[in-house]
Amino acid sequence: MAKTPKQKKQKSIEETLWDSANKLRGSVEPSEYKHVVLGLIFLKFANDKFEERKQELISEGKEKYIGMTEFYTAKNVFFLPEESRWSYLIQNAKQPELALIIDTALAIVEKNNPALQGALPNNYYSRISLDQSKLGALIDTINNINTIEDKQSDIVGRVYEYFLLKFAIAEGKGKGEFYTPKSIVNLIAEMIEPYSGKVYDPCCGSGGMFVQSIKFVESHHGNKKNISIYGQEATNTTYKLAKMNLAIRGIYANFGEKAVSTFTNDQHKDLKADFIMANPPFNQKDWRAADELINDPRWAGYEVPPTGNANYAWILNIVSKLSANGVAGFLLANGALSGDNSEKEIRKKLIQNNLVEAILVLPRNMFYTTDISVTLWILNKNKKAHTIAQPDNIRKYRDRQKEILFMDLRQIGIPFEKKYTQFSDDDIKQITSTYHNWQQTDYKKTYKDTPEFCYSAHFDEIEKKDFSLVPSKYIEFINRDENIDFDEKMKSLQSEFSQLLKSEEQSKKDLLKVFKELGYEIKL
Repeated sequence: MAKTPKQKKQKSIEETLWDSANKLRGSVEPSEYKHVVLGLIFLKFANDKFEERKQELISEGKEKYIGMTEFYTAKNVFFLPEESRWSYLIQNAKQPELALIIDTALAIVEKNNPALQGALPNNYYSRISLDQSKLGALIDTINNINTIEDKQSDIVGRVYEYFLLKFAIAEGKGKGEFYTPKSIVNLIAEMIEPYSGKVYDPCCGSGGMFVQSIKFVESHHGNKKNISIYGQEATNTTYKLAKMNLAIRGIYANFGEKAVSTFTNDQHKDLKADFIMANPPFNQKDWRAADELINDPRWAGYEVPPTGNANYAWILNIVSKLSANGVAGFLLANGALSGDNSEKEIRKKLIQNNLVEAILVLPRNMFYTTDISVTLWILNKNKKAHTIAQPDNIRKYRDRQKEILFMDLRQIGIPFEKKYTQFSDDDIKQITSTYHNWQQTDYKKTYKDTPEFCYSAHFDEIEKKDFSLVPSKYIEFINRDENIDFDEKMKSLQSEFSQLLKSEEQSKKDLLKVFKELGYEIKL
């Protein structure tokens, strides 16, 4: 019987792109890879949407309008003049001035689409002296990717995330810059439910939180026009990525005038946001000088956050931006749950002010660039009883003042990319339904404390534990060893080892017999 040819494993988009980008090694610094690739991905993405809309017009019998900008922008599609289309790049991929052709294409797209002002790389490809043949090969690779085939996938975000992983490995970056994994962003959106109002991210990276907010609204039958987006990002190239990431989805966002630190130059001083989602740099050191920002209004009513760690500066920045009914979901390193001195005083005040709603410890290995243990904080300005009508639901919130829900998610999740962990859709449903059930008036029927998973703690308990927010201090731990019958366990092990040793003895006899029959007897 003929053997069935082994099917070759198909590479992911990220793997294919990385392989191609890696061919630029020697021509481009490793840290430049993602910008080279993402600029081209943007052009391909914009082109695929442009061609899709063009075919739509043709199928509707509107061929005479296919050269008119208005018929594209009305559908949140960028109009692409001839010199900025992907087909034009492909035709010129072997030309020595390819880098200049790409720069020109990006400049034309930006000039013809005001929503992209300041978003695209400016003379980037010409300045970094790319090897023309390698750049042409990268274009050939990207040409094979249909960027809009999977409309649910954040391709720009996925590529950015994947490249950060590779940079971290290649450059030895252990902690700090990273892109928030998709399943965590999904979890935050499903918990805080940003259906309408102002959404803010003070350290927005490439804008993944905003993309997921819009997807949340769409998947729950809401209207994305009811969402306004505000963000800030300190790194200029990442700021551009965020603008690109949202622009290609037709999402308007206010990222402030420039890329700058939220602490030293707050671009949204008067903002009161209904929803805040954030993934600040973990344990950021030296975020201000000892004599800087002492009297900043964002810390009003609290201790000044210490210079050595920005965790509580991020928290207070978020608190200062919440509207009267505002809800925030953000990630911090676990150390923030029990820090001492001024951190403890701030945490105590946050608890006394009824702002902390839930604390969720996440599994390890969820991030590509660090394996430290991380916590999801949920803050809520209004924990009093009230009712909210959502597009596909009605939330009847009970009074949860003086209560905090603790959840331990360390045993939840599925393997991802061999050595990482992510939440499945079912995991997210389980977590969010527990949280929402706990929040509502009928919680006694739908929620119960569960060992090693969740616990609803009263203020008095938290006060007795010196305002620590470490979940393991509240959630019941099951000592499984306690219920083990020692004699029964030992008999079971005795039987297993007996079988194991018998098998080993038989294997030994068989091996000696084989050597003896071959004329090479082994004498022990």
